[in-house]
Amino acid sequence: MFVDALLNASRRDPTSVAAADGVRSLTFRQLAQLAAVLRGIVSQETACERVGVMLPASSTFPAVLMGVFWSSKIAIPLNFLLNPDELASVVNDAEPGLIVTVRHFRDLAARLPARALFLEDLPLRRKLVLAALRRLPPAPRTGRDDTAVILYTSGTTGQPKGVQLSYENLYSNCVDTIASLKIHPPQTFLNVLPPFHVFGLTTNVLVPLVLSASVYAVPRFSPLAVVQTIAQRRITMIMAIPSMYAALLRTKSATREAFSSVLLAISGGEPLPDQVRRAFEERFGVILKEGYGLTETSPVVAACGPDEYRHGTVGKPIRNVELRLLSSDGNMVSPGDDGEILVRGPGVMKGYYRRPEETRQVLDSEGWFRTGDVGHLAPDGFLVLTGRAKEMLIIGGENVFPREIEAVLERHEGVDQAAVVGVRDDLRGETPVAFVIPKPATRVTEAELRRFAKQALAGFKVPRRIEIREDLPRGPTGKILKRRLRKLL
Repeated sequence: MFVDALLNASRRDPTSVAAADGVRSLTFRQLAQLAAVLRGIVSQETACERVGVMLPASSTFPAVLMGVFWSSKIAIPLNFLLNPDELASVVNDAEPGLIVTVRHFRDLAARLPARALFLEDLPLRRKLVLAALRRLPPAPRTGRDDTAVILYTSGTTGQPKGVQLSYENLYSNCVDTIASLKIHPPQTFLNVLPPFHVFGLTTNVLVPLVLSASVYAVPRFSPLAVVQTIAQRRITMIMAIPSMYAALLRTKSATREAFSSVLLAISGGEPLPDQVRRAFEERFGVILKEGYGLTETSPVVAACGPDEYRHGTVGKPIRNVELRLLSSDGNMVSPGDDGEILVRGPGVMKGYYRRPEETRQVLDSEGWFRTGDVGHLAPDGFLVLTGRAKEMLIIGGENVFPREIEAVLERHEGVDQAAVVGVRDDLRGETPVAFVIPKPATRVTEAELRRFAKQALAGFKVPRRIEIREDLPRGPTGKILKRRLRKLL
């Protein structure tokens, strides 16, 4: 599927830019030739069906990924931001035959239980000269249900699990997202998300490939470099996380003109603070649209498109995706009421790698996947997220979702981001505790924030304690790791 898309693009648009970064630029023809060379090397170097890929967002990543796919092997994108012991645990679970990487990661690679294959050590230039003289090999005969990648969850709720995504999972999510968001070529994508995360892999690597679109990568996120790339490359599509958009707002040299080419900017990974959304539109003239997805759903479940937008929602389910919302007792909720979100569609994973029992806990025989997220559907079909089922607090018998409290705190002019967790309380069962990151060069106090919260929240929802911190523990995409917050108390 994806190799077919690459071969088609190399024939149709051979000289168009496929993938570029600050070091190199590859046309579709060059990308196909490099992927074909890597296909041969990977096939020679290991008989194992699984191959680790440890690379940042770059022009090289899609070539390696396509080379692995072309060799009929399973790609395992590895999170190089984990500490060595955490990543070694992932590699032990996945058992790849080798890890394709670069010497920048040689110290990390040395601590992993798999052989590293460094791209700098390969005779790529000589092989590319020979490849240019030969016809490209045909695409592999892969079945739609064959596993394409195993992506490890970030561990925000516990031990990372390997999510098996098939070619059908990924390809259907690409084409259904493209159709639902009405994205038509030609387009130019910005790539600032790590490709070991499904958000970055699908929206910034695979979707552009299916569209034959150009992708410009910024391997290490730098707000100034991102703004310059958007302006110089006339970027039309941006997929990023809220903290990245917030960082762009802090770039003093960024102008409205720099963003004039942007047609669609989607925020995902965590809730988008309303103040970031408002400031981005006022300063740059770009409306940040929200989307929703999970690793287990390849990932897009819902998104706001260019013509359909509703503030405070994550959009409508994309084509071929069904939703159910269930109460805690397993019954369908009434329209407009909160319930746990269940998803069914061609993008739902095959299952967790070597974890059949954990797969059965979240994926039933009819294909419904329990997300663990809570929300409700508005009458016009837009999905509103409320929080995580497991994060829900029970305070004096009342159900309280942390996101409601966080949203109030983030409306304060001095607050950049807020995160709320529950701690045990002998009288009320639980009580909320908030962690707040103030805006740069801004001073806020706990007493001030408590007074502010009391104006919008019932008394039992007002955090008993507010911790003001410069930053908080985060996962690879910048999402705050709430399971670690209690350890800070």
